[in-house]
Amino acid sequence: MKFQARFDGYADKVRNSFDQQSLMRTFGAKMVHIEPGGSTITAPILPGHRQQHDFAHAGLTFALGDSAAGYAALSLMEEAAEVLTVEMKINLLAPAEGDMLVAKGRVIKSGRRLIVVGAEVLAIRNGAETAVALLQGTMIPIT
Repeated sequence: MKFQARFDGYADKVRNSFDQQSLMRTFGAKMVHIEPGGSTITAPILPGHRQQHDFAHAGLTFALGDSAAGYAALSLMEEAAEVLTVEMKINLLAPAEGDMLVAKGRVIKSGRRLIVVGAEVLAIRNGAETAVALLQGTMIPIT
């Protein structure tokens, strides 16, 4: 589905908001793509981001997916509005093994009070992508 931003500076607003997230800085995450209703965030799988089996921790996977979905929703908001996660579900599909995670967030349906969002998280290993998680949730606009 194609969406339209409500003002010209939506991408700058999303980037500025992302840059204020200390957790994303801690993860070494980068916002690599923004469009109306979509965003993509990448992060390296560093030694401090791993669980006991040497895969990326599910907390990293969830945080990236939640943020990508949230920024997809924010890209459709009015200039003065922000968004918060109301709820988010994750399905872990495979161990997050590799060098980097890529979270692709998207708006599924943008309503007046709630925005239904989704995200796919991929692990990159030796150039190959593996889907490791699917997220679906709801965002709420706030002012």
